[in-house]
Amino acid sequence: MPIAPATRATPASWRPPLDGPLAVVRPFQPPATPYGVGHRGIDLHARVGATVRAAGDGVVSYAGVLAGRGVVAVTHGGLRTTYEPLTVLVSAGQRVAAGTPLGRLAAGHPGCVQDACLHWGLLRADVYLSPLTLLLPDPPRLLPLARPAPRTDPTARAGRR
Repeated sequence: MPIAPATRATPASWRPPLDGPLAVVRPFQPPATPYGVGHRGIDLHARVGATVRAAGDGVVSYAGVLAGRGVVAVTHGGLRTTYEPLTVLVSAGQRVAAGTPLGRLAAGHPGCVQDACLHWGLLRADVYLSPLTLLLPDPPRLLPLARPAPRTDPTARAGRR
């Protein structure tokens, strides 16, 4: 389901979906083609039953079972974050703030080399992105040291008016 492009949110509006330090056990690997092989999110190690929280303010766009696993999707303007496998605690249409519990981590994420992993995904429209980018600060913007001198009319400098 495509969604409209988003404006960049401020880093202060995002938080990790798990409490404590994040342990990435499988990184984001974008597919070369829309249906190609890849890993469309990151896997974070946590214990079964850990509280999984909304990474940002938004509206729950999906909360239920998909392919035998509990899944929550939250729409944040033009971005959508996904979380699985969960024992779901929220309902579709519910507004959530950053940090709101979405569910409890369940066992059973395919390919997880640990006892339990949260698969955390991020999409802008139909393009998958690394959700870790939400937690990075904006890059610095360079400003000039001094204001440039005001421009003058070139004909005035040449003595022509």
